[in-house]
Amino acid sequence: MATRTKKTATAGEQEVEETATSGKAAKKPAARKKTTAKKTTAKKASAKKAAAKKTAARGKGKKGELATVEASAEEEGEGEDTPARRGKGPHYLVVVESPAKAKTIKKYLGSGYTVKASVGHILDLPKSKMGVDLEKEFEPQYEVIKGKEKVLGELKKAAQGVDKVFLATDPDREGEAIAWHINQQLRHPDSYRVMFNEITKPAIQEAIANPRQLSQDNYDSQQTRRILDRLVGYQISPILWKKVRRGLSAGRVQSVAVRLICERESEIKAFVPQEYWTLDALLEGPSGPPPFKAKLSRVDGKKVELKDATTTRGLVEEIKGASFTVSKVDKRERRRNAPAPFITSKLQQEAANRLHFTAKKTMALAQRLYEGVLLGEEGQTALITYMRTDSTRLSDQAVAGVRDFIQQTYGQDYLPEAPVVYRTKKGAQDAHEAIRPTSLDYPPAKVKAAFDAMNDDMAADMFRLYELIWNRFVACQTRPAVYDQTSADITAGRATFRASGSTLKFPGYLAIYGASLTPEEEAAQEKARAAGDETAEDATGDLPVLNDGDALGLQKLVDEQHFTQPPPRFSEATLVKELEERGIGRPSTYAAILSTIQDKKYAEKIEGRFRPTDLGLICNDLLVKHFPQELDVTFTASMEEKLDQISEGEANWKAVLKDFYEPFKETLEKAETEMRDVKREEVKTDVACEKCGHIMVIKWGKMGHFLACSNYPDCKNTKDFKRDVEGKIVIVEEETTDELCANCGKNMVVKRGRFGKFLACSGYPECKTSKPISIGVSCPDCKQGYLTERRSRFGKIFFGCNRYPDCKFAAWDRPLAEACPQCQSPYLLQKFSKRDGPFVACPNKECDYRRQVQDPEAVAAAAAASPSPSPDASTAA
Repeated sequence: MATRTKKTATAGEQEVEETATSGKAAKKPAARKKTTAKKTTAKKASAKKAAAKKTAARGKGKKGELATVEASAEEEGEGEDTPARRGKGPHYLVVVESPAKAKTIKKYLGSGYTVKASVGHILDLPKSKMGVDLEKEFEPQYEVIKGKEKVLGELKKAAQGVDKVFLATDPDREGEAIAWHINQQLRHPDSYRVMFNEITKPAIQEAIANPRQLSQDNYDSQQTRRILDRLVGYQISPILWKKVRRGLSAGRVQSVAVRLICERESEIKAFVPQEYWTLDALLEGPSGPPPFKAKLSRVDGKKVELKDATTTRGLVEEIKGASFTVSKVDKRERRRNAPAPFITSKLQQEAANRLHFTAKKTMALAQRLYEGVLLGEEGQTALITYMRTDSTRLSDQAVAGVRDFIQQTYGQDYLPEAPVVYRTKKGAQDAHEAIRPTSLDYPPAKVKAAFDAMNDDMAADMFRLYELIWNRFVACQTRPAVYDQTSADITAGRATFRASGSTLKFPGYLAIYGASLTPEEEAAQEKARAAGDETAEDATGDLPVLNDGDALGLQKLVDEQHFTQPPPRFSEATLVKELEERGIGRPSTYAAILSTIQDKKYAEKIEGRFRPTDLGLICNDLLVKHFPQELDVTFTASMEEKLDQISEGEANWKAVLKDFYEPFKETLEKAETEMRDVKREEVKTDVACEKCGHIMVIKWGKMGHFLACSNYPDCKNTKDFKRDVEGKIVIVEEETTDELCANCGKNMVVKRGRFGKFLACSGYPECKTSKPISIGVSCPDCKQGYLTERRSRFGKIFFGCNRYPDCKFAAWDRPLAEACPQCQSPYLLQKFSKRDGPFVACPNKECDYRRQVQDPEAVAAAAAASPSPSPDASTAA
């Protein structure tokens, strides 16, 4: 019988020997080889014992040491898809979320470890129903996510025969929930939780050497969040389907974000501009030119408010002949401190302001930097720490390293006497460090060539984000910038003017991070100005040498009329900032929230600012009216605090759900009966139907509000409309074409449908002929149809064959009816990138043909369709 011996040696454990007997009989050796075989067996047994002793000795290290694993040649040759086997030395399974992360971690752990990826969640609540049993204390009904059966099967197979399972999912509450579900499915007796704040060899080995048990409190907190979202979303959404439109969704956090956008729009519409005037004096110092500017600040020693032209011009006439004298000169040194290292929300804000990235894009790029990128011979290397954090805390090791780097790179003058410590805001979970580079061995200049060599459209943006994170981290431990600031009060009769100027004396952190203000600094400065703090003016440039009592020469007085401005609409950066300050959601959810409210057409971004759509305004009005508590900003923030309390073991998750659901259930029942039915609403107008003479009414449909004949169904006439500045209805006439209908001969008109514009017979409804609009390019796949502009179900424009579904050609970039001069491809693509602008390229990946576009019309067309992965025509249609 064949015998297999396994020695298990882990840190702090006793040596254990197991013997397994194979069910298959070994072949009987020939008699003449019997003696030789016995000697060989004895030698092998002796070698095994010696190796086992070495392994055990290494395994019996001090507490906290990583167990060393020796594997045989056969084991070292095992691929990642091969299940862990019991062989020589112990075997461990490490489960992570990302396949890219799995490769990097496998490299650092070496043989004896099998690293598998769950690719996110493996269990979730069912999509087809709420999946929460309200009669059994909110018991969730999890099921294996469709398509994850194979992944789960591989994890179970890999867990067979291993000594331990390390659950290394992302180090947040969602990662804790994923680890919990994997543990439930694998049912391995020795499963442990490990967390990697950074994917580096020391961090991974330390985490593996110091595992912990799964956290019930963190899991309960995440589970409560998931159940809360189901209770709200799966019970309010059906009401919106019934009353407004099918397919809508409501969310505990997303609906509050839409409310903020709608309320800001209401503020803008209700805003009444107020007139005000400013008065500046262009003065010349005792030494002559160049002149400098001073602003009127006080009259008769009081803060001045010039509200009309009469008051302003009267003051101008009064002080025109007065003598201008310096009454007080104030010189002081002003310091500008470096901003804190990045937390998630601040990273999203700065990436939006400086790099013009969306929150979703920023998080996707940061995820890849965290998981690792290929750096030449070094292979897959993680460049930043975990990117979902609300803490500004930095490890002592990281601070010591960056201080050495600052001293060596910038000199002693840039290094503070002691490390700079930033205070984490109240209510932060503080589970992880701030976002920073994993190693100072990878400055941007050193890794740029690796990014440039990547065959990846996102490589350039990944590098820009990494450079931003690097610069912020180094800057946060650098000395403040120092300015010499001079301000002078200048009297002219009963008026006092103020002149300010500042010059940069020492750049400090600005030498690394740049001189532009961060969002926090801009907000603080604006707040100070509103409070009347005259020193808040960020004046730059030198003033001439001024002394008390100096007489100044007046060149001219400049009076200007202004009007107060409404509050600005939210950008991605300012909306994230608003959500963060109000305690709505968590940093890891902001990107998803901003994407969802646009995908669902509740808001749209115009010139980088969020505007609510008609659909968003209608849904917000209904939800705020019928769910005032759930849509209240403070209620949503207080619920986040309760989730934190659950995570800290200070609250029971079932009690929190019960306290929420009992009043919510009553609100739901009232909304079912009392919410107005927008679908069936008809608002009468004074517009007459040109077909039958009846009054037209405003109705609500899939494409928003439209005019319909009140004589429906006898008359099916409909019209698009808009309102003029006075609010009157103006009918939008249909765009006619010269193309004739193939069935009745009438002119075809351009109509707007769910998936974009199309041609329809003007004789509708008698003739219902319709067809897609050609972009003038024949289909390169089927050679029979033509390409048309269409919209995916998420609203993104793409180009597909009019013969879909018989032909499934699709492209995100606009095809051009022009053959490639190099490879003779029948068409070219019109592309656009932020770095290079518009250009034309060949769709054939093996062909490098490319040319820039200078035509302004082509530039506008190209910018409308940014490059993306090839769409799935079957889902887009």
